[in-house]
Amino acid sequence: MSPLFRRKPEDVAPAQVEEVTTSAESRPKSYTPSKKELGVVTPKRTATGRRVQDKAPENRKEAYKQLRERQRAERAEANEGMRNGDERYLLARDRGPERSLVRDIVDSRHTVGSWFIAGAVVVLIGSSVPNRTVQNISTLIWALLALAVLVDSILIARKIKRMVRERFPDSSQRMGSLYLYGIMRGLTFRRMRIPKAKVSFGAKI
Repeated sequence: MSPLFRRKPEDVAPAQVEEVTTSAESRPKSYTPSKKELGVVTPKRTATGRRVQDKAPENRKEAYKQLRERQRAERAEANEGMRNGDERYLLARDRGPERSLVRDIVDSRHTVGSWFIAGAVVVLIGSSVPNRTVQNISTLIWALLALAVLVDSILIARKIKRMVRERFPDSSQRMGSLYLYGIMRGLTFRRMRIPKAKVSFGAKI
């Protein structure tokens, strides 16, 4: 090829520089290039918050193993969210601001019902003892325990009714359902309640 038709490197460089400069100047000053434009691959975030790049499975066994691990992590995240009262993971029976209020009402007080199961076990053991006096005492304790649970449940229901109507006057929730929800929570040991208690004993609701 004749030297007259050869293009020197000096002839190409200015054009390239001008094109890049023009492209950069056409963008607004506040423009921020995306990670895709910069060629940066964003790894996924695991349930523990650690960012890792998923490894492509080499076979069906490896793919199944990764699926099981993801499901296990998702279940652990859901269980933790449910215990902490996260609305995204709560069961339908626990959702809504009214039910959150009912939980706080019950959790802020000592309930007789939380000792009902333990008392029932003691009464059952006493009733099986071949002694008439012990059996009579067990029957009396059972009656007193049942009466105490009934009175405590009525007090819980009355407080639920008053506070729900004050906080949520336009609520569409059935009051009977809220009463039962609160009473059943009151029958459960505090440490076993799900979602877990957010308020301490004696807290003002």
